[in-house]
Amino acid sequence: MGLLSSLMRQWRGNGAASDPRLLPEAQLSGPMPWVIAIMIAMTVIAAASGLALRNAAQTASADLEGGVTVQIVTAAPAERLRQAAAVVAALKQAPEVANVQQVAQEDLNTLVEPWLGTRPGDDVEALPIPALIDVRLKGPATADRVAHLRALAVPVAPSARVDAQAGWLAPVFAAIGTLQWLAGGLIALLALATIAAVLLASRNALGNHRETIEIVHMLGGTDKQIARVFQRSMAFDAAAGGLVGLLFGVVTIVTLSRQFAGLGSGMVAGAVLHWQDWIVIAAIPLAGIALAVLTARMTVLAALRRML
Repeated sequence: MGLLSSLMRQWRGNGAASDPRLLPEAQLSGPMPWVIAIMIAMTVIAAASGLALRNAAQTASADLEGGVTVQIVTAAPAERLRQAAAVVAALKQAPEVANVQQVAQEDLNTLVEPWLGTRPGDDVEALPIPALIDVRLKGPATADRVAHLRALAVPVAPSARVDAQAGWLAPVFAAIGTLQWLAGGLIALLALATIAAVLLASRNALGNHRETIEIVHMLGGTDKQIARVFQRSMAFDAAAGGLVGLLFGVVTIVTLSRQFAGLGSGMVAGAVLHWQDWIVIAAIPLAGIALAVLTARMTVLAALRRML
């Protein structure tokens, strides 16, 4: 009788005021809010991961866009320093070069020392560590500009190797792109899983209250009025589940971001979420509610057409 009285009020009031519950149990007592909460939480985490990876790739690409590295690869330390000085002098004359700076040998030694396993007293400078020259261009490091710099460097330093800095991270950018596609695919799968869960729950509710719905139809109730009761019940469940899922997802994102920030990696530092990204994340529960309500409505209307 609870469903019957609810539908009667819905019918007589043209949907203006009614008890939104279709099922006899109280809200949050069934599994649907928790299913939606899990889906929303996973979607929030996947979306945040994809957005953070995109920001990291954009930051790294912008930093390396006009960067070129020259390596002087020779085993003789004196010859290495001579060629490096000659390259710096030659590249400073190029009109497309904004800045040329040789990386200090002490910085290189400090950088590679943990990997070489050296001990106090070892002569790190005797190792064939290439001299590095950082070149910043006034524009992007295109293939033609890199070739021109190589033509200037090789005559004065035969062991020079000139490479665009962005080329070093090309495999990393490709991997980030793949991870972004995977995040998008996971979001699509979660949306399909949500649709399937709502569809099954709506069909189950219709089956449990088939006799009551038939009585309402005989009293003059329309399919849209009956579907509106299901929509409201699903909207309450989806809103509760969406809020719980959003909170859990945000807590997970903040926890992971703090852990990755402790790595101190330059590229990881660029994987941050901007305010536009947080707007997208906040909109995910709203999209989940709309998806659940629309699915419930379409499922109920389609089932009612076959039922009667």
